[in-house]
Amino acid sequence: MKNVEQRQHRPPAWLRAMGARELPPILIAGGCEYRHVRTFKHDFFAATGLYEGSKGKVVLKVMRRARLLGLPMDWLGGLLARHEVRLYRLTQAVEGVPRLIGPWGLTGFVHEFVEGRPLAKEDRPDDRFFPRLSAMLDEIHARKMAYVDLEKRENILLGTDGMPFLIDFQISWHVPLNRGGGTWMARLILGILQSSDRYHLLKHWRRHRPDQLETEKIADSYQAPFWIRWHRAVFRPLTRLRRQVLVWLGARSSTTGRSPG
Repeated sequence: MKNVEQRQHRPPAWLRAMGARELPPILIAGGCEYRHVRTFKHDFFAATGLYEGSKGKVVLKVMRRARLLGLPMDWLGGLLARHEVRLYRLTQAVEGVPRLIGPWGLTGFVHEFVEGRPLAKEDRPDDRFFPRLSAMLDEIHARKMAYVDLEKRENILLGTDGMPFLIDFQISWHVPLNRGGGTWMARLILGILQSSDRYHLLKHWRRHRPDQLETEKIADSYQAPFWIRWHRAVFRPLTRLRRQVLVWLGARSSTTGRSPG
């Protein structure tokens, strides 16, 4: 029944990163052949799938390749892929960031698969989880970047070893010094985004392991910075509208939850 429902609500081709095409059945990466196991997600911007081979499991992420209204979009996919590859490379020494295997084609890249699952609402991770996640953020921020997407619990993986992992650097922020990263505007934006990372970390920590937080920290977790309150006020109605439009187009089954993969 679930498979029938997913097929019924499959997004129209123009709303999918690869159009009517699917992820390739065979993937060659790092000198090894991998076979497609499943597709995690296929939306407007990217298609992501799991592959398995003699060297283990990997993830292929392909950014937008399909045309939109007859216009080529592979330039956008290439831009997004190069951005995310650059940030994976920047954070390879951070424990908890999947190992990057390398680019794939013009709009894709491959990284190792993390054995685990997205952090669930009812999870109560062990004592090491959030201190380690906090240390990960410190290491990421030390590289003059911000993760940005920590609000989404599904981007935080709970490894089978009980440790945290971060995936999806698609909208993470980093401006190299030779591109203006040292200007006052870039530093201001970086500071705001890093503060947002910290707020979202504290919010998840309070929801999952409040016993590890002092009373003051718990109180802070309820105090969203003004820019987050502004973002919610402006973009949440737009998000609800977007979801309703996708339901009308047959790309979603409802206005709640995430779109089908």
